[in-house]
Amino acid sequence: MTQPLRIAVILASVREGRGGPVFGSWVAEQVAAYGGLQVELIDLADHEIPLSLPAESPKAAGPDYPRPDGQADLTDALEAAEGIIIVTPEYNHSFPASLKSALDWHFTQWQAKPVALVSYGGDSGGRHATLHLENVLTELHAHPLQARLAFPRYWERLDEHGRFDDPDSAVYAKAMLAQLAWWADALRAARAKSSYPA
Repeated sequence: MTQPLRIAVILASVREGRGGPVFGSWVAEQVAAYGGLQVELIDLADHEIPLSLPAESPKAAGPDYPRPDGQADLTDALEAAEGIIIVTPEYNHSFPASLKSALDWHFTQWQAKPVALVSYGGDSGGRHATLHLENVLTELHAHPLQARLAFPRYWERLDEHGRFDDPDSAVYAKAMLAQLAWWADALRAARAKSSYPA
């Protein structure tokens, strides 16, 4: 029997009053409902992600890279993930420093893995953030998906309890997850056959 594909949903913002948990939980629910996927919700606010980095890059140091102890669970989760969904706001036309630091502290954990992008923000819905993020992910040898979700003026889309529940968005999420599952399955097989030539 084929093992479920392991999907990590990353909440990128650590800002006070952030909207990330609303959309992160909603995305995780969509993943769980899709079938054949095992979801893990990762909140960067729960992990130690210093802005200062060691002199040697994670690419050069490999598995011996000196990450802080408080980052071990994050590293293990990224290592185990076979597909990743990043839920990010847009700060000043880009993505938050917390996410950039999490990306920079790792290297092989992103390689040859599909990454779906979900953004939220003002009128642009966070699209500027995902454009910048796509360049960074490509440099890390990840595979950003064409299908993605964006939520403009997200605060207007929440109910009186602060929840997000939109059947139309769930349809788009299902299409995005179909791409993510396809690539995750294909790249799982490829990695099992041979090591990725980074």
